[in-house]
Amino acid sequence: MGIRPNWLLIWVVAWSVKRTTFQGTIAGLALGLVWDGMTASYPSHAIGLTIVGILTARIRKQRYIQEDFVSVALIVFVMTLVAEIVTAMQYGFQGIYSFGEVWSSHRHIAIVSALLSSLWAPVVYYPLNRWWEYLNALEQSP
Repeated sequence: MGIRPNWLLIWVVAWSVKRTTFQGTIAGLALGLVWDGMTASYPSHAIGLTIVGILTARIRKQRYIQEDFVSVALIVFVMTLVAEIVTAMQYGFQGIYSFGEVWSSHRHIAIVSALLSSLWAPVVYYPLNRWWEYLNALEQSP
């Protein structure tokens, strides 16, 4: 049924939350193309993950929400819904089913996937964030 944590989306959010819009766009596009290369290319995951990378980088999380775990889980929840809506729209554009039929069957998958992804997001975000901070500290040291 497609109900699982969206691991690549979690990574895109973790990467993009403290990066520029361009870096978030490239991360979403690259991981979306990798995902399309490993699975069926329709519906394309590159479109949804690129949108997620752009939106996440534009949020400027530090300005609105201070707690990392809560904000990342919330961002992942919303971005999973965005990515699932983009996927449902691609099915609707095929013309076989109407958008209403696609969304009525796809909304349960979207909500459960968003919930699972948001629960796993802090577990993935914390080690990745610590590792990236460590790499930045290594680059800064002489």
